[in-house]
Amino acid sequence: MNNQNYQSHVRYHPLYHFFLAPLVLVTLITVIVNMVFSLKEGSNIFSSVIILLITIIMVIVFVLVRFYSLKAQDRAIRAEENLRHYVLTGELLDLKLNMAQVVALRFADNKEFPALSKRAAEENLKPNDIKKMIQNWGADHNRI
Repeated sequence: MNNQNYQSHVRYHPLYHFFLAPLVLVTLITVIVNMVFSLKEGSNIFSSVIILLITIIMVIVFVLVRFYSLKAQDRAIRAEENLRHYVLTGELLDLKLNMAQVVALRFADNKEFPALSKRAAEENLKPNDIKKMIQNWGADHNRI
């Protein structure tokens, strides 16, 4: 695996992000156009409504699949980083840290992690700012 850094840490799943997402978007647009034509012509309205409802269900599933998997990963990251902070300092992470901050902190190596997490909590740093402050980047190749 390539080394990660601030510029290269964003991960994409090609099948999901570059194939499925555009396909869902094109399908939604096509179905809406089909519905408009059906309403103008006054024909095939029932089948157009059914297709639109199925497409709306597909879009909801598409969004929820991503949302639920990221939520599960966030919970795992919070637990991992809480344990890492406890091992390094004898204390749990500051409760003022929000999930996005904890997710950003996971890239900091063990030497920087305690001080950076304290600073992030005290100064309410944005996740992007936290990532930019990391000197020794610890790669996370498991998150999508």
